[in-house]
Amino acid sequence: MPLSCGIVGLPNVGKSTLFNAITQAGAESANYPFCTIDPNVGVVEVPDERLQKLADIVVPNRIVPTAFEFVDIAGLVKGASRGEGLGNKFLANIREVDAIVHVVRCFEDENVTHVSGKVDPINDIEVINLELILADMDSVERRMDRTRKSLKGGDKKNAQEMEVLERINAALQAEKPARSVELTEDEKQLVRDLHLLTIKPVLYAANVSESEAADSEGNPYVQRVREFAAAEGSVMVSISAKVESEIAELEGEDKALFLEELGLKQSGLDRLISAAYKLLGLYTYFTAGVQEVRAWTIRRGTKAPQAAAVIHTDFERGFIRAEVVSYHDLVNSGSMTAAREKGQLRLEGKEYVVADGDVMHFRFNV
Repeated sequence: MPLSCGIVGLPNVGKSTLFNAITQAGAESANYPFCTIDPNVGVVEVPDERLQKLADIVVPNRIVPTAFEFVDIAGLVKGASRGEGLGNKFLANIREVDAIVHVVRCFEDENVTHVSGKVDPINDIEVINLELILADMDSVERRMDRTRKSLKGGDKKNAQEMEVLERINAALQAEKPARSVELTEDEKQLVRDLHLLTIKPVLYAANVSESEAADSEGNPYVQRVREFAAAEGSVMVSISAKVESEIAELEGEDKALFLEELGLKQSGLDRLISAAYKLLGLYTYFTAGVQEVRAWTIRRGTKAPQAAAVIHTDFERGFIRAEVVSYHDLVNSGSMTAAREKGQLRLEGKEYVVADGDVMHFRFNV
């Protein structure tokens, strides 16, 4: 199942326009609040030039890129945590995604209404952040009530959970997101089933005008969003939803020429996915054979058996070892045979931590 990003923001900031552009999924887009009621889902291929270079070496029957899922979620308004607008639906949908792409309007256009009557990206961010914090506060307080009752039994795990909940609650009370609280992996496990909204990593997409698609450095709104993102350890990408709509209609050479005319090295989609991978700590490894050359997504730090499970759980269950060669070694050698002769093809065991760009073949027995 692909990793997913929920595209969120106030009404009329360009969420659905951006979603349509990057997925070509045809989600409805109009100039009024709550145009998007049910979440539209689009799965896009992750661009990776390494796939074609591997295919040139292996000459497979097909090339299969890895995928990324974008979910266009209903516009949020002040009071959503209390059910205002489509708040309850929004909050339920966003709990299911791995990360949040927060689209923020950074352009002036008198023909496009703004729900608050003015363009103020930081205020827009704070409105949504506060609603998410209030929703998390309610979840945490209810869990604290239950855990407090269980403390009488003297269970050590309950005491640990209570301590983590109190730290998170203190941050929420100070109007800070749960992700601002430093937690160990064990502590994260204690509250994982709460599906906290503000614990999810956030990528801010500053939606700019067509004229600023290639260079938005002079846009004061973008600068403010960049500073805000940096202060909380998040990532920001400047993107023009309108330009992306035009790019989405082009292919191959026409697309390349259009990007060149705009002064863009990559489309907004490519930059958005690259930023999302960085945000989520994702790596790509490859399998390469006559049948197919394929990319697979894993989280940084994944060991070989768990990477194998991304292909099929049987690969992890019966894992013996993995044959591994780095992408660069394979490309420089020109063939798997040459890489083996140079000693670049390695046998790795269960403790091997997969690196980005590894080309792998798993040996297993079930």
